[in-house]
Amino acid sequence: MNSTLYYIHDPMCSWCWGYRPVWNALQQHLPVAIRIEYVAGGLAPDSDQPMPKEMQNAIQGHWHNIKAKLGTEFNFDFWRENTPRRSTYMACRAVIAAKLQGFEKQMLEAIQCGYYLRALNPSDIEVLNQLAGELCALKPELDLAKFSADLLALDTQKEFERQLQLARALTIQGFPSLVLEVKGQRYSIAIDYSDYQNTLAQIVEYAA
Repeated sequence: MNSTLYYIHDPMCSWCWGYRPVWNALQQHLPVAIRIEYVAGGLAPDSDQPMPKEMQNAIQGHWHNIKAKLGTEFNFDFWRENTPRRSTYMACRAVIAAKLQGFEKQMLEAIQCGYYLRALNPSDIEVLNQLAGELCALKPELDLAKFSADLLALDTQKEFERQLQLARALTIQGFPSLVLEVKGQRYSIAIDYSDYQNTLAQIVEYAA
């Protein structure tokens, strides 16, 4: 019996970035019968308003905390070189737009690396198109014009709304979260940020 592992995330979630190495390792060791579905939970709606200084300081504090606990790399130049906005929905739509062409994971990685390592601002449509263009240079089968159109398309928004609703139905634990669905039953899977094996053991037990 096939099972589905839902990965509830946001491309601009710093804990998702911190979890990325372990998540990649977990995926490599999952039983083949378990299907993975990415669900964009959406941290913050569209906004053109600059992020308040207090919030900027709080988020930078999260970055320092994650770096101290997990050793995750962050480029703090982001806070000096950009006008941060509390706005992640467009980055979520970008992942969905790329998924339409089979490049969901690659676009997610491009956004995360652009944001956390290169100090780019994925809240900006121009940055998302830049990242897609760079991905297109590596993967010529990605149609950049289609991506740019899909980013703002109604069908992409409808799919994003579906994922938002699914994320809320699956978990109240924030991002990232893992939920395993087996024969119609859903199980919340505890995340270990330092080792995939404990998480894998839970998944295998429920899926058996």
